[in-house]
Amino acid sequence: MAWMDAVTQTVTGLGYDLVEVERSAGGTLRVTIDMPWPAAGGAPVTVEDCERVTRQLQYVLEVEGVEYKRLEVASPGIDRPLRHEQDFERFVGEVVDLTLKAPIADAAAPGMAANRKKFRGTLEKAEAGGWQIVWSDEPEVKPGVRVSKKREKAPLQVMGFTLDELKETRLAPIVDFKGKKPRNQD
Repeated sequence: MAWMDAVTQTVTGLGYDLVEVERSAGGTLRVTIDMPWPAAGGAPVTVEDCERVTRQLQYVLEVEGVEYKRLEVASPGIDRPLRHEQDFERFVGEVVDLTLKAPIADAAAPGMAANRKKFRGTLEKAEAGGWQIVWSDEPEVKPGVRVSKKREKAPLQVMGFTLDELKETRLAPIVDFKGKKPRNQD
């Protein structure tokens, strides 16, 4: 696809990272961009950034003869997909939603369901190389419910993985509308 190469070159040439390109059956061409890492230092993509890329892509797609009804250029949002090694490096320590291509055949730890494919936990770099996710199957405490201080916490579980084993990984969309941090209950 020559047009895909043109989109990639245009986006990277303007100083952005190309996260994703989707083409819908209805004729929408959706391009997702992000600021380069670590150069941007976590700066978000602005409307002006999307506008700049849109204008440039309109010219490039016309030259390439690409047919589309609508062009959308957007930031990756709070549930940003992680696809490349660099994405995983960038988001070490963040909570991610991870889906494996194939389910785990055996329960890796007591209390963990066999044939599980989906996990939510903290992304970490494994000591032996590769990646791991750390999570606890502790049930979420509902507002207004008191939790006994004597109650034992669920143990942390760890699962190592390689990027080849993943179907999809995204940043977990965790939003705190109140802006309050939970008190440390240790």
